[in-house]
Amino acid sequence: MTHPPLAPRMAGGGRQLNSTLSLECALGHLASGDWYCCDPKTLKRSDMNLNAKIFVSGHRGMVGSAILRRLQAGAYTQVITRSHAELDLLDQRAVQGFLAVEKPDYVFIAAAKVGGIQANNEFRADFLHQNLLIETGLIHGAHLAGVQRLMFLGSSCIYPRDCPQPIKEEYLLTGPLEPTNEPYAIAKIAGLKLAEAYNRQYGRQYISVMPTNLYGPNDNYDLANSHVLPALIRKAHEAKQRGDAQCVVWGSGAPRREFLYVDDLADACVHLMAQAYDGPLLNIGTGDDVTIRELAETVMQVVGYEGRIVYDASKPDGTPRKLLDVSRLAAAGWRAGVTLREGIARAYADFLARQCAETT
Repeated sequence: MTHPPLAPRMAGGGRQLNSTLSLECALGHLASGDWYCCDPKTLKRSDMNLNAKIFVSGHRGMVGSAILRRLQAGAYTQVITRSHAELDLLDQRAVQGFLAVEKPDYVFIAAAKVGGIQANNEFRADFLHQNLLIETGLIHGAHLAGVQRLMFLGSSCIYPRDCPQPIKEEYLLTGPLEPTNEPYAIAKIAGLKLAEAYNRQYGRQYISVMPTNLYGPNDNYDLANSHVLPALIRKAHEAKQRGDAQCVVWGSGAPRREFLYVDDLADACVHLMAQAYDGPLLNIGTGDDVTIRELAETVMQVVGYEGRIVYDASKPDGTPRKLLDVSRLAAAGWRAGVTLREGIARAYADFLARQCAETT
C-alpha cells in the first residue's frame, strides 16, 4: 500500500488536554489530527527527496504509525507499507522478494516483537527468535535489493544493567544486561551490529537509533504484556471507573525512567534520515528522567484518579535507572518537544478513544 501525504492540524494549535479529559475531547483530538507534535511550517526540507520511495515496516505499531504520520505531514509522496497479512516479516524469502520488486530508496525498520517485563521474561525464546528473523530478513533483503539508506530502530535495553548514568552510546557491551529482557536486548544488539557490518563490508548507509521508553498513540494497554506507562494509564482509569480506594502499582516506585512521546521519536528519525546522518549509533530520548513513583502520581492526576497509590514491592523493579545521554543527538540538530504531562494527556486521549471504538 502507498500512502498519500497529508497535512493534519498540529497539536500546537489544538485544544489543551487536562485531567478532566472527556471521551468526546479524546475523539475530537483523533479526528482533528492533533497527535502529531510538529508544526508543518517548521518541517525542514532536506536531502531526502519528497518523491523518494520509502518503506516503513511495522506501520500499524506504535512506532511505525508515528513515522508514517511524520512522513505524511512532511508531504512525502511514495510511502510504502505492508500489513502482516500482505507480508509476513518472519518469512525471509517473502521479505527479500518484496524488497527486490519494490526497490525502495529508504527503509525504516520499526517492526519488532515487543512487550513489558512480564512478557519479555516469560516468552524469552519468542522475543529472541522472532526479532532476529525480522531484522536479518529486512537488513539483508534491503542490501540484496540495492537499498543504500536504512534505519534500524533498537531499544535502550541494549545497554548494561548497571552502566554509568546518563548512558552514552559507547557503553554498549561493557557489562551484563538486565536479565528480565536479555533475549530482546541481544536481538537488538545483533541488529545494530548487522547494520554496522553491511556498512563496513558493502559501503551501505545503515544507521541505528536507540530510543528510550516510548508511549503514545497505538500503544499496547494490555496489563499482561504492556510497558509501565500504558499499564499505569489503564490501571488508573479502571480504578477511577470502579471508584477504588487504592490503585496498586508494581515495584517499589524507586527506579528512574526516561519517557519519550512516540511522535517526537518519529520526528527525530525522519530528521536524521533527511539530513543524511551517516554516523555511529545514536540515542534518542529527552535527557530527563523521573521515578516510577513520580510517573504514577502524574498519570493519576491526568486521569483524574483521586485514590491512594500502593506499591507492590514483591514485583520486580527491573533496571534501577535508565537515562540516555542525548548529546550526540543534540549535536545532530534535534531535541524532544513534548513534555511528559502533555504526552500522558495525549496518550490518555488515545486510550479513551480506542475504548470507545471497541464498544461501538
